[in-house]
Amino acid sequence: MPAFAETIIVVFALIAIGYGAAWTRILRPETGEGLSDFVFTIAVPLLLFRTIATAGFDHGLPLALWATYFTGVLVTWTAAHGLIRSGFGRDTRAGVVAGVTAAFSNLVLLGVPFISGIFGEPGLAILSQVVSIHLPIMMAASILLFDWAMRRDGVSSAPAGFMPMLRSFLGQLLVNPLIIGILAGIVVRVSGLAIPGVLDRVIASLAGVAGPVALFAMGVALRGYGIRGQIPQSLATVGLKLVLMPAVVLGMALLLGLPELVAKVVVAMASLPAGVNSWLIASRFGTGQRLASTAMTLGTVLAALSTGIWLLIADLLF
Repeated sequence: MPAFAETIIVVFALIAIGYGAAWTRILRPETGEGLSDFVFTIAVPLLLFRTIATAGFDHGLPLALWATYFTGVLVTWTAAHGLIRSGFGRDTRAGVVAGVTAAFSNLVLLGVPFISGIFGEPGLAILSQVVSIHLPIMMAASILLFDWAMRRDGVSSAPAGFMPMLRSFLGQLLVNPLIIGILAGIVVRVSGLAIPGVLDRVIASLAGVAGPVALFAMGVALRGYGIRGQIPQSLATVGLKLVLMPAVVLGMALLLGLPELVAKVVVAMASLPAGVNSWLIASRFGTGQRLASTAMTLGTVLAALSTGIWLLIADLLF
């Protein structure tokens, strides 16, 4: 059995336990929401802060890493948009939802424990370099494309709603706990300041539970979203997410000659399914919620197998 197989089993077992706890109503729905709030506002921001502030980044400015990952995002988003529009006859807004669902990897709730469990702190440091720009880029792209899609579908005849959306996006971004944690870590790193010993132990204690709590909370959340129809479209979107995106990223990693660890981590990141952000974006713009919810649920189940396959392929090629 490959060395990473045990980590994959543990990761998806924790998700399943969370799902089971919600399904059997052992936990109240608000408990799951509280766990998710703790993960997003405290545990993961502290983990990213500590990682960025203290980890050794041995590969310089990660331009090749960013180019590799976001080429996969661009190709997969475009393919999903075209497939939903041409293959299923949906409108432009549905195409944007499919695109973001196929290209928006769950790099926080699933990615943090998955990558750290398999690749350790060096892998988490590489993940944090992508996470630092991932959310702003994906949200900005979603806003721009939805504004274009609404006008193309005749829902909005002018781009008058764009600036309010942009201001709202920037406001939310600046108070996002993940972004605050990342920026604070960069400040500490650049300034050369050391985290005091006692404070570092407190931060490490809270950051240390980020992984298992995130996975459990993700399972609870999946029970709330579930499968809501549009299965053919969702399966097509999931197929692009779990097959096309890691394949493109793998090809780019080979083309650009990424170091072994960086290449393996970025392929693993690309192989992860979509998370709740795709559903939140769909809900924000009032379309495609069923597609996003079903794709997120089915993708998480299928990723229990597909992530292992991509890790095996990466092991063979790097």
